[in-house]
Formats: sequence, structure tokens, C-alpha cells
Amino acid sequence: MRLSRAFLPTLKETPAEAQIVSHRLMLRAGLIRQTSAGIYAWLPAGLRVLRNVGQIVREEQDRAGAQEILMPTIQAADLWRQSGRYDDYGKEMLRITDRHDRDMLFGPTNEEMVTDIFKTYAKSYRDLPRNLYHIQWKFRDEVRPRFGVMRGREFLMKDAYSFDLTKEGAHHSYRQMFVAYLRTFARMGLKAIPMQADTGPIGGKLSHEFIILAETGESQVFLHKDFLGFDPLAGETDFNADLTPITDLWTSRYAATDEMHDEAAWNAIPEGERVSARGIEVGHIFYFGTKYSATMGLTVPGPDGKPVHPEMGSYGIGVSRLLGALIEASHDENGIIWPDSVAPWKVSILNLKPGDAATDALCGQLYAALPDQALLDDREERPGAKFADADLMGMPWQAIIGPRGAAAGKVELKRRATGERLELSVEEALTKIKG
Repeated sequence: MRLSRAFLPTLKETPAEAQIVSHRLMLRAGLIRQTSAGIYAWLPAGLRVLRNVGQIVREEQDRAGAQEILMPTIQAADLWRQSGRYDDYGKEMLRITDRHDRDMLFGPTNEEMVTDIFKTYAKSYRDLPRNLYHIQWKFRDEVRPRFGVMRGREFLMKDAYSFDLTKEGAHHSYRQMFVAYLRTFARMGLKAIPMQADTGPIGGKLSHEFIILAETGESQVFLHKDFLGFDPLAGETDFNADLTPITDLWTSRYAATDEMHDEAAWNAIPEGERVSARGIEVGHIFYFGTKYSATMGLTVPGPDGKPVHPEMGSYGIGVSRLLGALIEASHDENGIIWPDSVAPWKVSILNLKPGDAATDALCGQLYAALPDQALLDDREERPGAKFADADLMGMPWQAIIGPRGAAAGKVELKRRATGERLELSVEEALTKIKG
């Protein structure tokens, strides 16, 4: 993408309504535009990151054996009346009446709908286990939407729903998602710590939040320092095998949000092994047994012919929320620092003198070698403005090319995260950028 033709409306000043770092930087870097309270339009660069994050989520769900479907945003209120949640959910649910006076709602979650879909087609215990997921927009009418995409009213969510014949099978499905979540966040360059959680309005008996550490996090968290050395991507993961050793490792040490904090357990940890930090929730998983299958009449004949209510779980990741969390965890005073795996482009190519034949040629050579991965700043702007915008937008690499370097066939390659600079040939620079 050539910046002279791109729709990337960067801002020099911070909008007054932006209260936290990620909101300020998303607005300034031209990723989003607020259209009403808690609702945002996604501009080209922001949409590219959103799709990259969604793709990593999708790949890890597929790897764990979940199957993708797509459910509608609008749901029938009658489904929620079957589960008993229609009146209990509260004012966060946006209730709608259609032209035929039927009660509808803009879905805040999908337990009822997926249970009804599965009930239609599950005819035998042989149809279990199954795990169905989708990535879809949701709406919760927050009374005070704030912090940009971190707590908006409309948001993009991945939610998966597992169906198992037995409690033991449901626990295996839970562990599959537990491990898939560890891998998902690690692939985005995030260290996510699973912490025992309250089940809230979803209900159920077992739940974990996945919290990433960030200085500007929304809540206080307490954890054993060993978690900081665990690597979810070390070695291959067989999701059909017993995953208990992995989940036991990640639940064997103390980790809690301030809501679940146990001061006595915390004080029992040696002081040098305690980490108190700020954290941001990026995922939440639940096992809730037959809460929905029983209330909504989902049964299948078991091996002995007797009807069985499948054991269920649900597993959510805030895909759009993750963009805010990524920026909160990875930025500096100059702007965003995107991890390689989610960046909208891998490199910003800075042409310091458009119109100079050698500079234009070298920039063009590098740009042509990186189809869909380079943002070429070919604007008639002073170098200082280009450097500032490149740092603000946060691509992992900056390829800086001016007349002197171009005459020597050299590219100055800067790593955004560290500030390291290297003078390289085009071929060497390409090797670095492509990783």
C-alpha cells in the first residue's frame, strides 16, 4: 500500500474522549473511528489487524478440533425464555421488536442458539463430542462504555461451544480449549496467565480467565513468578492426547485477580517469587454441565438407549478487545509496537526524497518484493513527519531509504521494538523482514 493513496488518517493531537493508551493510539494511528458511544468503525489498518488476530484465533480453534459455523447477530427471545435468561440478563441486552411484534434481541452471547441448532441434528451419542465455534459481532448495552474497544458496546467475539456425552469428556474438551487459548495468545506475542474465575451470568461449575500483564491493565492480579517462564509453544501439542499435564502445570501455582485473591495463600508464597501486576482479560472459558441442554430439551440416546443431556462448555475470546490489549501491552511514548504476527504490514518503507531517481528505484524494488506486506511512505512530507508517523503506526520494521543510501544500494533497517538499526543490502533487508 502506498501511503499517498491510503486511507490512513493519522492525528497529531489526542482526541479529548480517549482516556487510556490503546484508545488514544488507535484513534491517532487511524485504526478506528467512533460513530456513537461504544461503537466504532474499523478503518483499513485496523481492519487488517483485526483480521490477523482473527486468523490466529481461527487456526488454533481448528487445530484443537473445533469446527467453524456462523450464527446470526439477531436472536429470537423465545430461545432465551427457554433457558430462563431473557428476564435475568438485564439492561445490557438490546431487546428488539420486529414488524410482526415478535420479541427479538441483538445477541450478547450464543449459548441458547447453538444449543437449539445442535438439538436439531444430534440424534445419537455417536454425534458426540462436538465443538462448534464462530467469530461474530455481539452487542451489550454497557451503561458507561469507555476505554475504546476495551469496553465497547459492539464487539467482535470468538465463542466456541462443546457438547460431550460425559463429564469426563467435557473436562477433556475444556482442557483442549485451555491449551488452545495458551497457544493463541502466545502466537500474538502475549503472555496470558489462566486464573480461576467466577462463572457470572453464563453459569456453571468451572471457569478460567486468561489475563495478560500490562502496566496500564484494568485490574490488579497476583501470580507466582514461574508463570513468566512457561512457554505454551514449546514442542508440539497433540489435542487428542491427555492434556492434563499441561493444564496441571498452568494451574499448579497461585494466580488470581483481585476479585478472587486469597491473601493467606498469597502470603504463603516466598516474597521473591510473588508478582503483583496489572492485567487485562482477553479470554474466558466455562464448563457448565447440563445447564442449557437440560433447560432447552437437548437429549441424545446414550449407549444403553437411555436419554442423556450432553455436558456443555463455552469458550470466549474478545477478538476486537485484543487489539486494545495488544497496544496496552506493547507501546512506547512514540506509538504502537505491533508484534510481527498481527501487524497490518510488516514494514514501513520510508522514501526520504520522492523524485530522486535512485531513491525511488530502491524503494520500488523493496516494495515490489513484499506484496501486501509493505506500507510505502511516498508522500511529499519532510523526513521528521515520516519518522513520527512510522513510529505511531508501529510496523515491526522500518526501511529508511534516502539518496546517500540509495546511491550505495543500501537500506537502513530499523527494528521498531528495540530501535536497533542496520545498514543492509535490499536482499539482506528482505531476509530480515520476512523472518
